[in-house]
Amino acid sequence: MKIKDFANKYQIQTDTIRYYEKENLLNPVRRENNYREFDEECEKQIQLIIVLKQLGFTIKEIQQSLLLRDRSISTECKDATVLLLNQKIMNLEEKIRFYQQALIVVQTIKELASEVEYSENIEDIENLLLGLFQKDLKGEI
Repeated sequence: MKIKDFANKYQIQTDTIRYYEKENLLNPVRRENNYREFDEECEKQIQLIIVLKQLGFTIKEIQQSLLLRDRSISTECKDATVLLLNQKIMNLEEKIRFYQQALIVVQTIKELASEVEYSENIEDIENLLLGLFQKDLKGEI
């Protein structure tokens, strides 16, 4: 598959694909005409990259994860990986708490907005949203 088709399939810009290749996250085969050919292995790689990005992994962390997949790891490397994963778990748990609180706030706003005296509830709606923002800023969620 050529880069344009590959990018379209995964809804990613071709520049992003090239960047991932430059960072050794993707390794397409080069044809004689120097065109990239994205095979099944590239598809697995991009799917993994997409998921790890959605989970909040940086490019460097994704590189580390992909390297671990292909090599036997030392105790130090294993420990570093476990530490990284523990940090990611904590980040995800924080996001889950935030979104649970946000869901409650949005449901409350919906109820306030659907009442007949919407204009009387505007201040309450703003306070709910600002409270959510303040909790997020302080790291309480």
